[in-house]
Amino acid sequence: MIENQSDNIDIKENDVPNQDSVPEDTLSVEDKIVEKEELSPQNSEEINTEELKNTISNNDARLEQLEKEHETLKNQYVRISADFDNFRKRQSRDQDDLKVQLVSKTLTAILPIVDNFERARQQLKPESEEAQALHRSYQGLYKQLVEVLKQQGVAPMRVVGQQFDPNLHEAVLREPSEEFKEDFIVEELQRGYHLEGKVLRHALVKVSMGPGKENSQEEVEKDTVEEDIDSGENISEDV
Repeated sequence: MIENQSDNIDIKENDVPNQDSVPEDTLSVEDKIVEKEELSPQNSEEINTEELKNTISNNDARLEQLEKEHETLKNQYVRISADFDNFRKRQSRDQDDLKVQLVSKTLTAILPIVDNFERARQQLKPESEEAQALHRSYQGLYKQLVEVLKQQGVAPMRVVGQQFDPNLHEAVLREPSEEFKEDFIVEELQRGYHLEGKVLRHALVKVSMGPGKENSQEEVEKDTVEEDIDSGENISEDV
């Protein structure tokens, strides 16, 4: 009996597996990872370094691409901003030009009325009390009209004694002159005006041909013109 029990103990001890002889399949995952790390630490480090290099290279390429896209967008923004600024300035300039054109058209239509007032002022010589009262009345209207022109930016030209300029003046007559050099303005026949620095109406003028006393065709023609225009006084004293 005792022998049988001893035999059973020996059998059980023999049945206990040896840990050193455990198959590899029975190892846990963690054991495998530890084993791999213990078996090939150098290979693992090389793999990680290569992956890191690839990642850095990819990031550098992506960064370069983004910088190019940013530069492109920046240039587009600058161009669009410049185009919009030019458009805004052009719109403002066009509006100003349109305003000047409308005002010029209206004022140009008024100027002949001013001319008629000047002719009446120069030619009429009221003598009676009634005529003088009437004269003062229309002179008051004339001054009001001149004041309106001033407020709108209208300024008269000063031309007598100035050198003839086709951009400002229109030569109606030419005659010899002992007082003025050739191509200098001898007389103003119709007042010219500026509006905001631009010509509203050219001045009609008589231009010197230089020294000489011989009569010319221009002198004959000017007698006819002076029947309607007296150059003694004009709007220059009022505007």
